[in-house]
Amino acid sequence: MTPDAPAPMKGVRVLEVAQWTFVPAAGAVLADWGADVIKIEHPRTGDSQRGLRNLGHITIEGERNPVMEHANRGKRSVALDMSTSDGHALLMDIARTSDVFLTNFLPDARKKLKIDVDDVRAVNPHIIYARGSAYGPLGAEAGTGGYDMTGFWSRAAGAMGSTPGDLEGVVPQPGPAYGDSIGGMTIAGGISAALFERERTGHARVVDISLLGVGVWASGVAINAALVSGQPWVATSAGANVAPNNPLVGFYRTSDGRFLGLSMLQGYRFFGEFCRRVGVGELADDERFASHELLAQNAAAATDVLRAAIAALPLEHWRKALEGFDGQWSVVQNTVEVAADPQVRANGNIVGVEADHDSFELVASPVLFDETPLQLSPMPEFAADTENVILELGGDWDRITALKESGAIA
Repeated sequence: MTPDAPAPMKGVRVLEVAQWTFVPAAGAVLADWGADVIKIEHPRTGDSQRGLRNLGHITIEGERNPVMEHANRGKRSVALDMSTSDGHALLMDIARTSDVFLTNFLPDARKKLKIDVDDVRAVNPHIIYARGSAYGPLGAEAGTGGYDMTGFWSRAAGAMGSTPGDLEGVVPQPGPAYGDSIGGMTIAGGISAALFERERTGHARVVDISLLGVGVWASGVAINAALVSGQPWVATSAGANVAPNNPLVGFYRTSDGRFLGLSMLQGYRFFGEFCRRVGVGELADDERFASHELLAQNAAAATDVLRAAIAALPLEHWRKALEGFDGQWSVVQNTVEVAADPQVRANGNIVGVEADHDSFELVASPVLFDETPLQLSPMPEFAADTENVILELGGDWDRITALKESGAIA
């Protein structure tokens, strides 16, 4: 982190006892914001994702690991075995100097390893204790584990809400760790609120965020509608992809197999100009679409004409035809296109990372401070910071040697 980089969490220390993506992603966000995040890894196995090289149809080659970099950039790695007495003592030494304890260990494991709230608060009564879980800390399933595909996507209605009603099967998440990444940002926000309260009142909270809860929030409007109507949300059928009462909300295929996404909720306001730009200006003067109410009643007829017109020409034609148009539309992009998008670049959503003998780019967390892109550091090598952290805590090389000999550290 350079002196000019935004670092609102500078001076905050986070002790992270977690693996996979959901909770570590929160640590990554806090590290993006300047916190000193100490990641605890098992001295023999490390984070289970360090060896993950297959992401769906993509096989990752080379040194860079996209999953690990995404959830662990900017941290320090300490490899210790907290199941040993010496390792647990070292963990508690770190906890004494920390502002936040961040974990995704299940309740039974936390109890067995003596890292539950009371254990950590015994050495640091003022620490914020943050837990990420699949299904929350209350209820019959509080001790049940899960991933974002189960707790966030499947159970919280994201999957059903995204699956066209006439499709056999279920639409998967848009990409790896999709719910984990949204959830990690949510955890970071909860921790920030707890730190703010502690700064003002001295009271330290236990913060809980679940994948289920994040998923319910993400589908909140549709679930609220279910509360009122008793009807489940059903996505538009795969053959239409356009709202039944507004031809300017939905997706249109171009001649080269690409798509335009339209989201003009005030459809009548933009209808005339859109039709002229698409080359069917006669619709703007058609009495069937002469008011908001009539456009809604006759939306299917307008959709048919627009679909045929847009399907006749390629995407690049429509980029130019709609340039400067005030209505809300976008090209439906793939991940390679997003990575090259100049607006993404201009806002620091992807930034360069400098490592020892290497440089690469990485997606940044989405908050800008003072309109300044964040500056990210790479993920730590396994166990790279174990000795330095012990020395910072007042230990010496004799203690380091003894901890290694006992198997407490790598």
